[in-house]
Amino acid sequence: MDNLLETPPELQSADVVKANFRNVQIDAIGVGLANAASPFLPVYLTHLNATSFQVGLLSSMPAFTGLLLALPLARFLQRQTNIVKWFSIARLIVIASYALTGIISFFLPQTFLVNSILLIWALATLPQTIVAIAFSVVMNAVAGPNRRFELMSRRWSTMGVTTTLMVIGVGQLLDKVLFPLNYQLMFIGLSIGGLISYYYSSHLKLPETVHPPMTSTKSLIVQWRELKELVFKEKPFLSFMIKRFIFMSGVTLAAPLVPLYLVRYVHASDQWISIITTSQTAILVIGYFFWTRLGRRKGTRAVLVWTTLGISLYPFLLALTTSTWQIAVVAGIAGIFQAGLDLVFFDELMKVVPIEYSAIFVGLAQSVQYLAAIASPLIGTFIADQFSLPVGLFVAAGLRFLGFFLFLIGKKPPKRVQIPA
Repeated sequence: MDNLLETPPELQSADVVKANFRNVQIDAIGVGLANAASPFLPVYLTHLNATSFQVGLLSSMPAFTGLLLALPLARFLQRQTNIVKWFSIARLIVIASYALTGIISFFLPQTFLVNSILLIWALATLPQTIVAIAFSVVMNAVAGPNRRFELMSRRWSTMGVTTTLMVIGVGQLLDKVLFPLNYQLMFIGLSIGGLISYYYSSHLKLPETVHPPMTSTKSLIVQWRELKELVFKEKPFLSFMIKRFIFMSGVTLAAPLVPLYLVRYVHASDQWISIITTSQTAILVIGYFFWTRLGRRKGTRAVLVWTTLGISLYPFLLALTTSTWQIAVVAGIAGIFQAGLDLVFFDELMKVVPIEYSAIFVGLAQSVQYLAAIASPLIGTFIADQFSLPVGLFVAAGLRFLGFFLFLIGKKPPKRVQIPA
């Protein structure tokens, strides 16, 4: 096996590449429609008198399922010659869970409704994990090694604008229609995005891949040995994963602390919290285009260093002030850096993933990320309880800065040699 081979996009015709790019963007509109329902799902459960633990399960269930099943599912996807089929179907099932949530709300009594909704989303974590793995593989195949920034900046910008506009519209619906009909209509209506996503994502045309043979033994020990041998050969991949794990541990450690800090420490009003959140998310669209241009001029390493530094400073600066307008400004600036981080982490990961084993390596990367998503928030809240919320934010900043420093001093991974067209 030659681990330095990557199939160039030139093997596909210009018309196919153009159609794939268009389908990815229209798929983003469908996903953006459905994503508008996401922030309202925990709110709906809260209105149904769900406990804090039940609401927390919405975010913890995907992480636990991903940690347990990412590698087995990655091995399954690795054997598929048409991964697009699994990507589009899995996405449709996940988004259909919103429609099912709205439909059962018409028929089930409230005493059974919360647990029934949680059961739906527990089952949805399986296709969610498939989507998380297949997404990186499919997008990398569409973009090729040289157009990842361009493709993803367009996709995430399209998705961000769609979701923002729909959230504004949903807010009007929820205010004008009585509960629970407002939420039921919203979940069912926005799930139409799943049909849009499925139609266009299923029309992506990628060359069928013949993967290297893998051990089909039933022995888990042999499978684990095979995986270990594969991974430990890829030193750039291991290096990137360690650095990203440290950095993302700092990111997820602060995730539960920021809203607690705004409410309990700053005593920010709902209006100010909305302004702070909007300032951070709305600026993402501008950030995607800014970092794409910078990446073309200075290279992706410059984007990696600057974005990790910028995101490292966010919890540190946040902990230094209780002024809501200052926090809104800092959050907006952090949003610019977050856009670049989204782009560069995807690009850097796919640089160090052997293309012939992409599903397995992306699955392993997802498992490591899920581990950080499970452990770090618990550590963050423990630190905040034992000391204070600002101390927790300082610890998060320290972990992020350590990750930034490791990226700064790290060597640039070797380029993979392309197969000539």
